[in-house]
Amino acid sequence: MPRKQEQFDVLILGSGAAGLGLALQLDSSLRVCVISKNSLEESSTYYAQGGISAVLNQEDSAESHAQDTIQTGGGLCHEDTVRYAVSEGPTAIEWLIEQGVEFTRENGYELHLTREGGHSHRRVVHSADTTGKAVADTLVNAARQAFNITLMPHNIAIDLITASKIGRKYHRCLGAYVLDIRNHSISTLAAKAVVLATGGANKVYAYTSNPDGSTGDGIAMAWRAGCRIANMEFIQFHPTCLYHPEAKSFLITEALRGEGALLRLPDGKRFMSKFDERAELAPRDVVARAIDHEMKRIGAECLYLDISHKSAGFIETCFPNVYARCKHFGFDLAREPIPIVPAAHYTCGGIMTDRHGETDLRSLYAIGEVACTGLHGANRMASNSLLECLVFARAASRHINENIHGVELVTELSAWDESRVTDSDEEVVVSHNWSELRHFMWDYVGIVRTDKRLERAHRRAELLLLEIDEYYSNFRITSDLLELRNLSTCASLIIRCAQQRKESRGLHYTLDYPEPHEDKEPVDTVLVPSNFALASMGLSGSGC
Repeated sequence: MPRKQEQFDVLILGSGAAGLGLALQLDSSLRVCVISKNSLEESSTYYAQGGISAVLNQEDSAESHAQDTIQTGGGLCHEDTVRYAVSEGPTAIEWLIEQGVEFTRENGYELHLTREGGHSHRRVVHSADTTGKAVADTLVNAARQAFNITLMPHNIAIDLITASKIGRKYHRCLGAYVLDIRNHSISTLAAKAVVLATGGANKVYAYTSNPDGSTGDGIAMAWRAGCRIANMEFIQFHPTCLYHPEAKSFLITEALRGEGALLRLPDGKRFMSKFDERAELAPRDVVARAIDHEMKRIGAECLYLDISHKSAGFIETCFPNVYARCKHFGFDLAREPIPIVPAAHYTCGGIMTDRHGETDLRSLYAIGEVACTGLHGANRMASNSLLECLVFARAASRHINENIHGVELVTELSAWDESRVTDSDEEVVVSHNWSELRHFMWDYVGIVRTDKRLERAHRRAELLLLEIDEYYSNFRITSDLLELRNLSTCASLIIRCAQQRKESRGLHYTLDYPEPHEDKEPVDTVLVPSNFALASMGLSGSGC
């Protein structure tokens, strides 16, 4: 059921730190619309526990933060991007404080800084162990009070509208089709600029720390519209998610290890020193592979994280949310080790952008986890994710503010056409394909890979794509179908990138090529869509 067309200056898909951070820094004269698949608060930002990395201590330095990031990134970080993001970090924290985010402080005054894996200093500012919730709640409240921002929760983007779709000779993003999940009406939203802030694609795996909405929507839509995608093989698996049938992979923040938590085998023995001299404070890829190796070696379903040597008062004060959640599932952090397993956590690759968030498609921006800026390289360092969201939201907002007034708002967009489709009587196909996709990705394209596993995954992904495209063409769309379509596209992109990298580097570890190439300069894995030539007309260039 189509709705009438609506028009805005800026259309933002996603209501996390990136999307709302940008919306709140746009000129108040601009008409802004923010789309959210679920409630406005429901985003990966909301569930971020650890904090935001920024140089806020005289003993620390921007150079140290940059070097830690580059070292963790396995030789693929873009140094200019890293130094830019690091230099903007303190400003991002100041802006959040101005918005009203209440960070944990020492002595009621100085910001309390914690340390996480890969960091050589304490530089992670946080709000107890619910930093993401503090940021999300503050930004959502601010957006609700902004008179120029229209908020549309429970809406999911179907696809981007490009100029070529309405017969224009140039190629530009003109808006998006959006489905209201509650009443199945479809809007045609026109905009001078469209911003993808839709997060990652980690729901492509059977086990993930991410909320249900992390289905790669922005990545898939940008790929279909003609944008290049890069480095999708680098999926970060968080080493420590609570192992419990009802916990739904509840993430145990890395800050626990930063404060002295130890990883143990079922018999109580430590093992991390066998894999890295930094032991529990090694980067996430090292820790996740070590846990995966030990689980397979001894046939264990889980390993254990132990901070019971710390006082109960310390644990309850520093990690109140984790303590309470574990207690809910029957585990007492202060008295016993808790069972943990790795789970898919962060998509380091994505849509190629420049420093302003511009993509290959004019008037289309991508910021946050959906984008590949070159900041993370082959492995994201802990707490650099919210930093990236905030820094590039600010950069994109400045670019839009400076350039949007000369952009034409194209209004003659076609309404969504459902005249040749019917309601499906085979919804089981969607649920079956969803389950099959996520399980073969976990089995064949997980923490440890091989050429044979990737080839098996590739064959299955191609068959699924054909089946899903046929289903999409014949039946009326639903949010589940849209997410499955996008997930299957992202799965294919992850597999293709992984097949192209004939080495182990960062988060991509393959038994067939267990060492990184040392004889040549590492390069990004870039996938180019068939319609890229049209999409790239008139570009100044993008860079991941």
